[in-house]
Amino acid sequence: MPIALFREMKIRDLSIPNRAWVSPMCQYSAKNGLIGEWHRIHLGAFATGGAGLIFVEATGVVPEGRISVGCPGIWNDDLAQAFKPIVDFAHSMGSKIGIQLAHAGRKGSTMLPWNDHLIATPEEGGWQTVSASSIPFTGMQVPHMLSTTEIVSLVDHFGEAASRAVSVGFDVIEIHAAHGYLLHQFLSPLTNQRTDEYGASLQGRMRFLLEVVQRVRKVIPEGTPLFVRISATDWVEGGWDIDQSVILAAELKKLGVDLIDVSSGGLMPNAVIPVGPGYQVPFANEIREKAQIATSAVGVITEAHQAEEIISSGKADAVMLAREMLRNPRWALAASEELGQRATWPKQFTRATKIPH
Repeated sequence: MPIALFREMKIRDLSIPNRAWVSPMCQYSAKNGLIGEWHRIHLGAFATGGAGLIFVEATGVVPEGRISVGCPGIWNDDLAQAFKPIVDFAHSMGSKIGIQLAHAGRKGSTMLPWNDHLIATPEEGGWQTVSASSIPFTGMQVPHMLSTTEIVSLVDHFGEAASRAVSVGFDVIEIHAAHGYLLHQFLSPLTNQRTDEYGASLQGRMRFLLEVVQRVRKVIPEGTPLFVRISATDWVEGGWDIDQSVILAAELKKLGVDLIDVSSGGLMPNAVIPVGPGYQVPFANEIREKAQIATSAVGVITEAHQAEEIISSGKADAVMLAREMLRNPRWALAASEELGQRATWPKQFTRATKIPH
């Protein structure tokens, strides 16, 4: 039997060859939402590196849903078609590939992170941001509070984006409800001070996300897995926390979500986060046990034996790596060799493998 990290994982009709996955990572390199050569090389490198599942970065379901002026979108068919060569290449290498559908809410309309200023002007392509309530993130513009009609429209846009993603071959759809972006802004009482049906109570604060999930689940094929990324805690007293996350995860499971991608933080700039190796794994473990749903763990997972222990001990069903994958896009192949399992390298790379092939 293969070691735990490299056991196949079956979710609905999808067989994922291993549990070493690539986390969505913003690249700030799209032009008016359109991806290009950078994304083909960036994502293609992971496909040649043995990752079981690769996620495309947060992708705006509407133009105003992007984080920055350089973030990708999937609000029309032309933008969706640009992903198809990447999807096809990933499949040719034996990897599966997913997309993270997103809306940045109040944390949108920024310039590129290496620019000399944060907020994009209208001349630079900036826009009016939106949120659950008109509470700005520190140093950013005051967002427009979404009306119920506007919320319903965004639910439609998430569904349309999911349909486009499936049409170009994406294997997994993930909804981004973490890191202080729009759906997280509705979940947390720190940013949602509404008194209507989309606020006022835990059920009200969850309503927008649950409606998005219902719509996406309805429009994608029954055999296509649906993931949701959440921040398990805001790391701020009185905010979103692990107990609410467990309740949310159980509700998401009822609606056909297959896996909770468990992260944390991102909502409040004053959060004190004890970052360290595997610091978010306990959240994935607790949600997995209490909500009885599959989870993936993220956050300073860098070593092969560390990843193997997370899976083999049942703390999570998969690991998602981000910065470590940037440092070494072939991390999964190297980890397999380190753990003593024969890896299937691309034939072009076999002369560099540790174990002769």
